[in-house]
Amino acid sequence: MNTITSPDTLLEVRDLRVRFATANGSAAAVDGASFDIRRREVLGIVGESGSGKSVTLRSILRLSAIGGEVSGSVIWAGRDLMSLSEREMRTIRGREISMIFQEPMTALNPVLTVGEQIRDNLEEHTTLNAEQRRQRAVELLELVGIADPDKRIHDYPHEFSGGMRQRVMIAIALASSPKLLLADEPTTALDVTIQDQVLKLILRLRDELDMGVILVTHDLGVVAQTCDRVVVMYAGRVVESGPVVDVFARPQHAYTLGLLNSVPLAHKSKKTLQPIPGTPPDIGDRPPGCPFAPRCSFATDECDSQPPMKQVSEDHRAACWHHEKVAEGSRAA
Repeated sequence: MNTITSPDTLLEVRDLRVRFATANGSAAAVDGASFDIRRREVLGIVGESGSGKSVTLRSILRLSAIGGEVSGSVIWAGRDLMSLSEREMRTIRGREISMIFQEPMTALNPVLTVGEQIRDNLEEHTTLNAEQRRQRAVELLELVGIADPDKRIHDYPHEFSGGMRQRVMIAIALASSPKLLLADEPTTALDVTIQDQVLKLILRLRDELDMGVILVTHDLGVVAQTCDRVVVMYAGRVVESGPVVDVFARPQHAYTLGLLNSVPLAHKSKKTLQPIPGTPPDIGDRPPGCPFAPRCSFATDECDSQPPMKQVSEDHRAACWHHEKVAEGSRAA
C-alpha cells in the first residue's frame, strides 16, 4: 500500500502476514495487512469471525499463537517490532503498548487479587516501591470507575461482575500509562448499558492519557459510536479503510456494503435486511483473486485476479475492481 506517512502517525503496519501450519499445509490467517494508527485516534478493525482481526492485533505485540510465522513490519517509535528480541519486546509490552484481551475472566489470573495483578505490571515496568505500587493500583481502580478501590484491590476476579472485570483489565493495561492501547472486542458478552459505559471510559481515558486506541470488534454500531477511522478485513486481507463517516456513508467495497446492509436500523424498522450469501473461505483454501468474489453480486471475470488497494478519495482506500459501481449501489440504497 503506497501511502504518505503522517507526522502524527503512532504505529505503521506494513504487509503483515501470519501463517500457521495445518494438516493441509501452511495457511495465512493474515495476508498482507497494512494500516496506520495516529496519535489520539481510535481506529476500528471490523469483519466477520475468521477475518484475521484478533490475529492482526496480537501479532503487533508478537503474541500470535505458538507455531505462527509472522512477517512484514510494525514500526513503533522508529523501531521495527518484528526485528526486536523477545527481551526487547518485554520492555514494550505493557509499558508503551498495552492490550485488553477479549474475555477478562480467562485473561485475569483467578488465584491472584486484582491488586496483585496490577502491581505485577507496575513492578515489571516502573521503579515504584511496594507502597507506591499499592497506591497506584488504588488510583487506577478509581480511574476506571470502581467504587471503594482501597477495599476492592483485595478482591479476586470472580468477585466482580463482567463489566467490572473489564474495567479491571483496562486498569491493568493502563498501569504504565501506555501510548497505544490494543482492545480486542472489549465489550463482547456485555449488555448494552455496560457496553456503553466501557466504550465511554475508553474514550475518556484516551483523552486524559493522550494515547491511541485500536479497537477490534464485529459490531458496526460500536465503530460508528467510538472510532475515527475504520479498517475492514476479509479473509485475512484489508479490503477497505478510511474515515468512519466516509466508509459508512459511501462504502467502496462490496463486503463493506454487505456488512452495512445486514445491520438493522432503528429509523428504518420496515427495511428488509440483506444478509451476505455464503460463508467466508477457509484460510487454507482461498479462491484466487478477490477472496470475496464468490459471495459478491458485483463480481466479474476481472475479479479472478487480486485487486490492488486503490485510493478512492483522500484517506479512503479500497481493494475492489468495481469500487465505483459499489459506491453507486450504496448511494441508491
